[in-house]
Amino acid sequence: MSRAVTTYHQRVAQEKRALIVTAATALFLELGYDRTSLARIAERSGVSRATLFKQFPSKAALFDAIVTESWSAAGEEDPPPAGNVVDGLGIIGRRYAELLGRARMTDLFRIVIAELPRFPELAHAQFSRGKMPYFESVRSYLLAEQEAGTVRVEDVDLVATQFLGMISNHVFWPKLLVPGWEVSAERVAQVVDEAVRTIAARYAVPGSGVPADD
Repeated sequence: MSRAVTTYHQRVAQEKRALIVTAATALFLELGYDRTSLARIAERSGVSRATLFKQFPSKAALFDAIVTESWSAAGEEDPPPAGNVVDGLGIIGRRYAELLGRARMTDLFRIVIAELPRFPELAHAQFSRGKMPYFESVRSYLLAEQEAGTVRVEDVDLVATQFLGMISNHVFWPKLLVPGWEVSAERVAQVVDEAVRTIAARYAVPGSGVPADD
């Protein structure tokens, strides 16, 4: 089989996968996880049942894929180089805010919250396949900065949680819980900058090139 044909088939498979994920997310929101069948997802996405089962043998596998793909786009980007914690955290913070601002991320959390009493495994998938790998990428960056001598941190897990929490508490949770809530791009930038300044003021090593706080 030629490379061009192989590439074509790969592209078609990716397009069908995207259609399936989009349809499944919409149906999980409309009908709930329990009432959404793979057959209904196949019908909504416009693919055959055989195609769907080939990519996702179970509804749980499909939900795991939704979680993984929702979080991985930002988590797979190269981490900023260590050596300037303000610049590095600024990059990470903007990526995180952009990730949380995606409609799919809001939808994902709504599905998990709605189905948590009956399907706690959905929350486990969200935590273990989505949030924790992303958290680990932030934690690894902070460890690299500590190795570079720009920060002094006793509890890296706590600092990573503090930083991400300062951003999500402003740009994500109100949007998730309050209908029609919007956060301007200017406000998002301000939130990220203040989170960076707060972490740098507390943990940066004096003389490491971090600007003094006004």
